[in-house]
Amino acid sequence: MTQNLAPWVDLDDKAVAYARALAMDAVQKVGNGHPGTAMSLAPVAYTLFQRHLIHDPSDPQWLGRDRFILSCGHSSLTLYTQLFYSGYGVDLEDLKQFRTWGALTPGHPEYGHTAGVETTTGPLGQGIANGVGMAMAARYERGLLDPDAALGKSLFDHAIWVICSDGDLQEGVSAEASSLAGTQQLGALKVIYDDNRISIEGDTHVAFTEDVSARYRAYGWHVIEVATTHDGDVDRKALEMALIAVKAEHRKPSLIRLKTVIAWPSPHAKGTAKSHGSALGDEEIALTKIELGLNPDEKFAMPENVLAHVRQSKVRGSLLRKQWDSQFAQWEKTHPSQAQLLTRLRTRSLPAGWEKGLPDFPAGKDVATRKASGDVIQSISKVLPEFWGGSADLADSNNTSIEGGGSFLPSTSQMPHASQYGRIVHFGIREHAMGSILNGITLHGLTRTFAGTFLVFSDYMRPSARLASLMKLGVTFVWSHDSIGLGEDGPTHQPIEHFAALRAIPGFAVIRPADANEVTHAWRELLTRDQPCALLLSRQNLPVFDRTTHASAALTTRGAYILKESSTTIPQAILIATGSEVALAITAQTDLEGRGIPTRVVSAPCLEWFNEQPQSYRDEVLPPSVWLRVSVEAGIAQGWREYVGDRGTCISIEHYGASASASVLFKNFGFTQEAIVEAVTRRVS
Repeated sequence: MTQNLAPWVDLDDKAVAYARALAMDAVQKVGNGHPGTAMSLAPVAYTLFQRHLIHDPSDPQWLGRDRFILSCGHSSLTLYTQLFYSGYGVDLEDLKQFRTWGALTPGHPEYGHTAGVETTTGPLGQGIANGVGMAMAARYERGLLDPDAALGKSLFDHAIWVICSDGDLQEGVSAEASSLAGTQQLGALKVIYDDNRISIEGDTHVAFTEDVSARYRAYGWHVIEVATTHDGDVDRKALEMALIAVKAEHRKPSLIRLKTVIAWPSPHAKGTAKSHGSALGDEEIALTKIELGLNPDEKFAMPENVLAHVRQSKVRGSLLRKQWDSQFAQWEKTHPSQAQLLTRLRTRSLPAGWEKGLPDFPAGKDVATRKASGDVIQSISKVLPEFWGGSADLADSNNTSIEGGGSFLPSTSQMPHASQYGRIVHFGIREHAMGSILNGITLHGLTRTFAGTFLVFSDYMRPSARLASLMKLGVTFVWSHDSIGLGEDGPTHQPIEHFAALRAIPGFAVIRPADANEVTHAWRELLTRDQPCALLLSRQNLPVFDRTTHASAALTTRGAYILKESSTTIPQAILIATGSEVALAITAQTDLEGRGIPTRVVSAPCLEWFNEQPQSYRDEVLPPSVWLRVSVEAGIAQGWREYVGDRGTCISIEHYGASASASVLFKNFGFTQEAIVEAVTRRVS
């Protein structure tokens, strides 16, 4: 799509001035917020949204749009003002209600809450990593839909724009993601770094003195530096030249290092830490408005002629959209099969019968659930071309590779099995970035992704898991080596508190299958639900239950179910277990039944799914009349009291593990048939 840049006129200058004033007024009215960065970035965001960003405010989900991420989410007014100017549905009243209950303008941008917000930002560094994920998704989707088009010439080529701060670039997640972006040569990614040298504690040089430009050049990025004008404002002409240059760069991600003065042109607040996170005060705001050539007595002013001018972005967007739609109609005619695929992908629906090839594991052979998951991934990949993923350098251990999928690498890569549209992502040992990149891929909209590491390293990924849940993204985290059962690697690698910690994330499904067939049904359900979830998988082999004598694994979808009923209609005791410990509960049941204690075994692969079931079903599985309940899980007991009750017992581990074989560890830490039987028999009157 072609864009003809209109000349910069006086109304553009006025629009930038009023944007700065709105930032001051909004923060002053609510009494808190971050005015300084929104003031200094006003000309940057305005130039981008009004002159370079390909977007259609009438359709925030337009497939052909560029994406924009405000990684420094604390400066949310930078984005909200441009959404107001561009006509996304944010109005002047919304700016007046900034950071208040129910407003479209919360303190940090929230995905799904405000039209035009592409991702939730605020935790610094996450937005950059989301942008890397979006750029990766753009390339992969291009491979599905238009693989043979010349670089930069596809209907589906677009830019991923990010504005970030000093704080973003201090966070480790941005370094991890930026390093990978350079390796992947993600030319679609364009980052504008607001280098104002100010954070809450003052001059960032108290902690951040490296040559950022040199660092990003070392990553393999295209770097342009833009200085301020003589009076400290953004050099708009130099910025515009930089924007034009990075739009023409298709083989490297780009960083525009932009020098700014925070809170410019406030006479006393510019360049100060106070302006970063505090209202400027009525007197300083009035003085600043005078500097801007505005009426100091007006608040939330927006002249009709200025608003009419900035709303021309809707006209510009409409013209771009019509041009794209015309090209899209031609593409549909020449690419009928891809067009049919795109229709399905846009609704995130699954093809009819997709689940028919999922593996069914026969009883009689022990299978590690990580191995079973790997088999399921292979079967899914055969019918879902949009399904792709990888691991943090642990593909063989996590079983998260796709056979014959090719390594997702740039076209210039000389690595074996490299393919710019490959399905296997090598994230490197970058767990934190991996999680955020998964979120970015999913936010981009068309594909389904997963990635794995060891469960103990979910600690590195918790911020992205939380944000995936906050945004309700269908991301699948595959975390193997899920207990002390991993053995000799010792306590640093053995998760103890992780089950409980992950279950504490609202809206996040934590799935710990007991055998290979529960794995199959877990994958089937999580893809159908398209919700944020984690698969916790065993390193060690586990028995595959005989489903002719045990309940169907299809009941996995209900979160917990009666795997093996007691010898009586109403049991005297109920054993509730997850993962590898379910097999222990089954052996203990045989012993207890032999002692004349009718015992039910409940497999509880996903407590979140179980909690969603009707109360009648939950009471059927865990009858309120049966008080003798024992939970068996090789993690801390926290959270289990809800299911076993005040009179129940938790068999758990409340300390760190040790280096030894799985069998030795389970025996010495009390995860044995004998320990379960003793926990029940000592409570029987």
